[in-house]
Amino acid sequence: MSASIDALQAFSTAVETGSFSAAARRLGKSQSTISEAIANLEIDLGVELFNRAGRQPALTSAGQQLLAQARQVLQASDGLNRLASLLGGGLEPRLTLALSETFQSAPFEAVIRRFDEQFPELELECLVAEKEDVIDLIQTDRAQLGFVSALPAYPAGIGHRRLREASRSLVYVARHHPLAAETALTPERLAEHRELRLNTYYGPPAPTIGTRCWSAPSYLLLLEMTKLGFGWADLPESLANSFGGGELQALAVAGWPRRLEIDLVWSQRRAPGRAAAWMLDKLLSEEAHTAL
Repeated sequence: MSASIDALQAFSTAVETGSFSAAARRLGKSQSTISEAIANLEIDLGVELFNRAGRQPALTSAGQQLLAQARQVLQASDGLNRLASLLGGGLEPRLTLALSETFQSAPFEAVIRRFDEQFPELELECLVAEKEDVIDLIQTDRAQLGFVSALPAYPAGIGHRRLREASRSLVYVARHHPLAAETALTPERLAEHRELRLNTYYGPPAPTIGTRCWSAPSYLLLLEMTKLGFGWADLPESLANSFGGGELQALAVAGWPRRLEIDLVWSQRRAPGRAAAWMLDKLLSEEAHTAL
């Protein structure tokens, strides 16, 4: 019995996306290729992974038990590919990072300095994105590595590791906002005023506290809207300190400050280039805390 990595990837992605056609779109292959890979995997394993009687394939009990093992094999394969890329050639012309504005890290800056010494001629591109938008950039290969305010779950094929350092967020208003003079606020009191909320392109809409809300896909945009007095916002403390210009007032609200855990994310579907593998290795060995 021999199960290929491509077949295991097709199996895992089909479970995550809910259909063979969606898995094909995610992996950039034809539906027939995905169907054939899964059928061959079932032959190799000697079990039926999906019940195909319904409109959409449903996992069998055997498929449910084998899914976790399949994903462990994929994670091990990802580690092998990263080490091979680090040891071998294949220097990419550019490394792209997707960075959350919640992420401020002195150790990361130290890694960047070492990266500059190691790859002085390589182009480094930094994109700013939040939450699910970071994941989309990684899945579409627009970025190779990402730093994201921790999500409750990640799609199959996305490697992720919790970093040691965390940020925190507070509720802010402009100093001339009516709430700025109040103390010991409650969420119910906040609900009486407009909320300025993060709204990513690819993530589900976040629940609002009140009925009035403006949104933006960037914390920096929310910060500028807050400075203009349009409402209150839950903002990363480091960003407010750096760009608030003394125009923001942090509020004492029940439930805040909130701890913002940061995850490093990358794609497990493709072997990284040598520069990406180098940076990933340094971040995982020096910055990471515990695997999720």
